[in-house]
Amino acid sequence: MYFRSIPNLEYGTKPISYPFSDSDYVVAKNFFRRYRVNEDAFSYAVYFKRYAVLEGESIYQVAEKAYEDPMLDWVVVLTNGMVNPLFDWPMSSSELRKHCEANYNNPYGDISHYEVVEAYAESGIPILQEGLKVDETFYNSTYKYWDGTQVRSILGSSISRPVTVYENEETENEKKREIFILKPNYLTPFLDDFRKNNLYQKSSDFITTGLKRTGQ
Repeated sequence: MYFRSIPNLEYGTKPISYPFSDSDYVVAKNFFRRYRVNEDAFSYAVYFKRYAVLEGESIYQVAEKAYEDPMLDWVVVLTNGMVNPLFDWPMSSSELRKHCEANYNNPYGDISHYEVVEAYAESGIPILQEGLKVDETFYNSTYKYWDGTQVRSILGSSISRPVTVYENEETENEKKREIFILKPNYLTPFLDDFRKNNLYQKSSDFITTGLKRTGQ
């Protein structure tokens, strides 16, 4: 249905100055028209529900689970603003390992960055925000902080840790697992709106609601 709903674009195959005939045009899908879900919609829990993609689960399987139709995988893609599902969808553990080993010399040993771990002063005040990225200089030096009564010093290595390339990639991959699923009750209105937004309006290059010409 997705490709059927995308309108066509008829474009010239010869220089603009060349006298055209109908045979000088090629018809192709107009993928430059991108349907976007209003970001405000995600603030309304009535339309969407959060879903955590399971290990190794594909977009087709999620669509089958949500709408009983794996061919509606594109609805999952569009409602989550994915540009390229190949990169925007979470990889399985084995895929992630293969990706890291193919793209990095030593993903399990090389350091991506350093980050703050949970650390509190004796008074109970947080020293720094957990997960804050810091550099190697911070890790190897002394950090001074105010504990509410006086200035104290602490080793950077005691409140931060090195994060390997693989660990960083793994964290970023896990973030992709949380997606939005359009609730089945709102699927039909969504499909209708998608079709409507893919109809051309009358203009100088208009031919039909599903076809316009460019390159004249």
